[in-house]
Amino acid sequence: MVLEGPHVQGIAAHHWVPILARMMDRSVYAPVQRTTHERSRVDQSTYQQARLARDARFDGQFFVAVKTTGIYCRPICPAPPPKEQNVCYYSSAIEAAQAGFRPCLRCRPDSAPASWAWKGTDTTLERALALIDEGALINGSVDQLCDRLGISSRYLARLFQQKLGASPKQYGLYQQVLFAKSLLQQTPLPIADIAFASGFNSVRRFNDCFVKALSLSPREIRQRSTSGKSGPGIELLLSYRPPYDWASLQGFLEHRLIPGLEWSDKNHYGRTFQLDNGVQGHFTAEHRPDKNAFKVRIETHQPGALLPLVRTIKRLLDLDADSQRIDDFLAPRLKPFAHYTPGLRLPGILSLFEAGVRAILGQQISVTAARNLVAQVVQTYGQRFESDGDPRYFFPTAAQLSKQSLGELKIPKRRRQTLIDFATYMADPENAHKDPEHWRPIKGIGEWTIRYARMRGLSDANVWLGSDLGIQKALQRTEARLDPESASPWQSYLTFQLWNQP
Repeated sequence: MVLEGPHVQGIAAHHWVPILARMMDRSVYAPVQRTTHERSRVDQSTYQQARLARDARFDGQFFVAVKTTGIYCRPICPAPPPKEQNVCYYSSAIEAAQAGFRPCLRCRPDSAPASWAWKGTDTTLERALALIDEGALINGSVDQLCDRLGISSRYLARLFQQKLGASPKQYGLYQQVLFAKSLLQQTPLPIADIAFASGFNSVRRFNDCFVKALSLSPREIRQRSTSGKSGPGIELLLSYRPPYDWASLQGFLEHRLIPGLEWSDKNHYGRTFQLDNGVQGHFTAEHRPDKNAFKVRIETHQPGALLPLVRTIKRLLDLDADSQRIDDFLAPRLKPFAHYTPGLRLPGILSLFEAGVRAILGQQISVTAARNLVAQVVQTYGQRFESDGDPRYFFPTAAQLSKQSLGELKIPKRRRQTLIDFATYMADPENAHKDPEHWRPIKGIGEWTIRYARMRGLSDANVWLGSDLGIQKALQRTEARLDPESASPWQSYLTFQLWNQP
């Protein structure tokens, strides 16, 4: 909800300013050892004001559980606000669920942008959650996840219990159930198809987990749903917290757009995809600023878990970023510069492999020249198909590129070999998901390539590209000194702010 006049939902504007400052204070987000209920008591007055204002900037930062109904809601829920004595607050949906509350069918907490109090301070747990969201526990075990993280299962379980009050498996299953709930409410897909799209191997297992987590059956959710949509494809509404500078994000993506792989206009961005689980298709995201969300249409003819794809789309569009917090942190540090862009987001790339290829081809040349090279790679080596009469391409896989000589590319021989060596390395399943730091032994891959791939392929928020020519030019326009380390953990946003200087 936007501010209107001198009052916001009955709260005077001059009272709201200190409330906003408290919500954005770094101490609120620092990792703490207090229990949820202790945090609730400390922040109760702040949370109360925020939920009464229904300000979308706080969507996903906490959840409101109502004791009399057993339901938890987003702070922007349109239902009449309950009395404060009937309310308790939780910092995440999984915490509310573990306390015995089920999600509201009206405000749909499954649609809230993610927000973790410790994000940026506990990289191990952040990486674990990212891998689980990508489907690590759908296609593998907790032990395999721990092997990828380089930690013991006991240590991971302790991290999850301290921060979320749940085990890794419980967290993963609950995310699958919430995703299934959103499909039940927003699409006409049959329940069996939703079970498989959510990563469950059987409808029976799906029903059991759903009832246990939400105290409602999938059929009951479907009966209460008002969705009457039909036709091919899946449409979902993915929310974000304002401010969101869509114009800058869309402009950045369009300037690097690969014909046939991607498409974009003033209100849309779309592209093809092929996932590790074999699912192929394409999606188009339509910006809906009136709803602080994107309406995403996914089209695929293959069954399979779509939850990792939706998580990837959210990462690609940076929907979970807390822009208000980032702006409050970075704006004072950029005062000497000519321009600051509120709500700037990190434009992601669909996969780490694609990000590496784009970075290698973009070394020491212009954006236009790099785009043309990537387009040649896609149209020469990528799988082609038709969609509505238009040629489309999937980005070539590492296995496909590793078998090519790449002689068609007009690039130095050394760079061509670097690309082949990189594709060969990434074609090994053991290497495909390793941190880009492991790429260093590959000749021709240096610091800039690794950092660029981390920033766009993993959406790492804390990457500084100080060696980039565009960044150096921006720094030369002012005599003020800039300490990138002072922008941690938001150095990637600092990088984009400098790229965005006029």
